[in-house]
Amino acid sequence: MKKYRCTVCGFEYDESAGLPDDGLPPGTLWADVPESWVCPDCGVSKLDFKLVEV
Repeated sequence: MKKYRCTVCGFEYDESAGLPDDGLPPGTLWADVPESWVCPDCGVSKLDFKLVEV
């Protein structure tokens, strides 16, 4: 599972945790997150997220 970070505010989306409050259960892959989804902290689009390199 991977993590993606908002380039504006630093919020991280973790595929293994998902965002159940946003309708994204644990295990939801980034590719399966709807294009209409926005960062819950700052409201930018999915396009403003980058893969977190480990």
